[in-house]
Amino acid sequence: MIAIQRRTVMGLGTAVLATPALAQAWPARPVTLVVGYPPGGQTDFAARIVQPGLARALGQTIVIENRGGAGGNLGTEHVVRARPDGYTLLASNSSPMVINPHTFPAAGFDPMDLLNVCMILDAPLAFCVHPAIPARNVREVAEWIRSRPGMVDYGIPAAGSLPHLAMEMFRARLSLPEMQRIPYRGSGPALQDFVAGRFPIMADSLSVMAPALSGGQARGVMMSSAARVPAFVDVPTAGEQGIEDFVVGAWTGLSAPAGTPPEILARLNAAMNEALRDENVRERIMAQGAVVGGGTAAAFDARVREDHRRFGAVARTNNISSG
Repeated sequence: MIAIQRRTVMGLGTAVLATPALAQAWPARPVTLVVGYPPGGQTDFAARIVQPGLARALGQTIVIENRGGAGGNLGTEHVVRARPDGYTLLASNSSPMVINPHTFPAAGFDPMDLLNVCMILDAPLAFCVHPAIPARNVREVAEWIRSRPGMVDYGIPAAGSLPHLAMEMFRARLSLPEMQRIPYRGSGPALQDFVAGRFPIMADSLSVMAPALSGGQARGVMMSSAARVPAFVDVPTAGEQGIEDFVVGAWTGLSAPAGTPPEILARLNAAMNEALRDENVRERIMAQGAVVGGGTAAAFDARVREDHRRFGAVARTNNISSG
């Protein structure tokens, strides 16, 4: 693997990189796609599912480098500080990009400095209750919680995680009483205790909740997607139940260091869209309960910045931090 020097590029270096001749020569060697998590998770899956198509479209090898740690911060920081020459890219993830900046105040870098190229996939959250709970939709869940003020718990994979903030958004939108959160060391242990009935409510990415939904160990009351998920078409969206502007997803995309030449960014966007048109890739993404990405860099960047704004407001209002 080619070593990437971690430094901030400024002045003359950036000007030289931006010349059309060098941009047209790119990529002349393998490109490193950094994943800020260990192998096996959603971000790693997203990177590997597009890896072959991206390599074909660019005519160059794509090397995936897993740099897990600090909730995705280590890998994200590595790319933020990488040379902006198109050879070090990030499989960006919603948590380190738009949540961690508000919950890790001493991180020492800003992921919003990155240039957002293209969304790969967007996995909605499934809001579920234990089958023992007599509630089958959002209205009934709200009534059940209100009848037990201060007595209802919900499980989350970690403090400051996307499900944590999404549950607090849900509570605020419905003007529900305070609920006690139970943080775990990951989605797996949280789901295990949820299925065992140790707490009644859980929201997590559909890829996490799907086995419990399919097996009847969880009852879906709401999806945070814009449209119903074909694999669980009986579960209505938030919008269908009167909760407007509640499209929340654990997305993964492609981002590059600030200063990357626009010609390279344009090639990357076109290559990613080409990779995502592959029918096998699309089927495998949808099998995970996720929505296939693609589209323009501007659309992806707008989503990143809107999520950064609204999750920042949720974190501040509820004094949420990672730890």
